[in-house]
Amino acid sequence: MGNKLVTFTEQQLENYQDCTFFTRKEILRVYKRFREVDPDIVPKQMTGNQPMTVRVPLMNMEKLQELKENPFKKRICEVFSRDGTGYLTFEDFLDLLSVFSEQAPRDIKVFYAFCIYDFDGDQHVGPEDLHQALRLLTRQELTSEEMQQIVEKVIEEGDVDGDGKLSYMEFEHVITRAPDFLSTFHIRI
Repeated sequence: MGNKLVTFTEQQLENYQDCTFFTRKEILRVYKRFREVDPDIVPKQMTGNQPMTVRVPLMNMEKLQELKENPFKKRICEVFSRDGTGYLTFEDFLDLLSVFSEQAPRDIKVFYAFCIYDFDGDQHVGPEDLHQALRLLTRQELTSEEMQQIVEKVIEEGDVDGDGKLSYMEFEHVITRAPDFLSTFHIRI
């Protein structure tokens, strides 16, 4: 028989498979990555509601190899954390990696991209959201005039209803015209 350590119950693994784009093996690999982020906080075995309550701090999550170089790492963690702080539980982390997996459908990726770009959470991507995204993407190397021109051009191109901001549908339309969107919106585990 041996002393095999059981990380999750069969029911937990089935539930995770049902709500992600991962196999059991991939789910266990995701857990291993999550545990490596902070082994002092994350137990070897998740029991009870620990997958929803044990949280890894944002500063530790940002050091994760898969996020380290991403200019949106803080925002990604905020969007996927249940409370918006960027502190991730295992289930938050599993959702994050599932959405960024190659198996996730385009519409789910677009939805989360919209959430990431909607910095102020008003259900629109407005000029200030675009300014924040540009500051992150360009590491503040553009002048304010250059940033303003880009923001105006994006709004002009994508704002169908003329309200000066992009709704989800308008954002989705802009993204679907970006041929490399799917190839840049994933993380390998």
